[in-house]
Amino acid sequence: MAQDKVRVGVIGCGAGLFHLEGYAAEPRAEVVALAGLDTDRCEMLAGRFSVPRIYRDYQDLLAQEDIDAVSIAVPNFLHMPVTVAALEAGKHVLIEKPLARHVDEGKLMLEAAERTGKILAVSFQRRTRHDVEIVRDQIACGALGRVYYSKAYWMRRSGIPGLGSWFTSKEAAGGGPLIDLGVHVLDMALYMLGNPVVTTVSAATYSEIGPRGRGNWVGRRTSQGSDDPVNYEVEDLATAFLRFEDGGTLLLEASWASFTEMDDDFGVQFYGSEGGARIHSKKYADVDTLDLFSEIGDTTTDSHPRLVSRPGHAQIINGFVDGILNGTPVSPDGEEGLDRVRLIDAVYRSAALGREIDIAEVG
Repeated sequence: MAQDKVRVGVIGCGAGLFHLEGYAAEPRAEVVALAGLDTDRCEMLAGRFSVPRIYRDYQDLLAQEDIDAVSIAVPNFLHMPVTVAALEAGKHVLIEKPLARHVDEGKLMLEAAERTGKILAVSFQRRTRHDVEIVRDQIACGALGRVYYSKAYWMRRSGIPGLGSWFTSKEAAGGGPLIDLGVHVLDMALYMLGNPVVTTVSAATYSEIGPRGRGNWVGRRTSQGSDDPVNYEVEDLATAFLRFEDGGTLLLEASWASFTEMDDDFGVQFYGSEGGARIHSKKYADVDTLDLFSEIGDTTTDSHPRLVSRPGHAQIINGFVDGILNGTPVSPDGEEGLDRVRLIDAVYRSAALGREIDIAEVG
């Protein structure tokens, strides 16, 4: 590898777009190859980002000796095999969230990273937001006091990514909105709280709308009638209550389709002994989203900090490249990714059993 340049391959030409945009903003990286089954889309992206080589089979990309690192943006069921193959081919890896469909796959990925001595990073890009940074700093410095209760949510009125696609297959995706959207806000909340230890989870999942062929993205046509059954094997709403070792608690909600006032909104709210904070993002907004709650003398006061928009994948990629070139610790890394997968596993297990479970039951 050249001392000042990381040569990158991107595997997956769907969500891979966001990685290509991130690398375009990183002068220390150069994307030299793409791989994907959608040849037309790959060719379009190659032209747009001046990528010289395209491969249909990701193994052909991994065989190229001039590639130092790869970004992997493929369906969830491919995360483990593609990541392990990339690590064993001597490439550093940045994987799209979630790390894996379940804990066992995640462990195999971490073992491969340790065995090969390569970096395994996870693209939880929403933790790089300006509002998240401010709240994390406020909590760390004690401005909110003891944060004893938190809420994290990502709720859609009608936004199933693809009825009958791999997204709605339990085997292919590992789950529904919880593993797709909920994992983002779960990571945001735990990151801002300083990664508290979760001890127990009590959860429920529901599948009331998707199985009837309803709840797709508004305006997106489907081949089914309004109440015709479809291949829908996952939840369309998940809710969970997590207890922390320090006595704090977190309520988590994630939905692709539900009758709610929220269109496509996500956020996190913290209740502390000395203050509070609320991040609420409508349709992916990253400015004008933060409120801080405190008091002055004998009255209450709210503040609404001015925020700067930040390209999330570019921030993650900057840290990934730093790790490769300078040995800087990467965050979020594979261990954090595995922790989030373990919690998602615990939510699904609790919902299936209909009772609260101890995290130790997940493994």
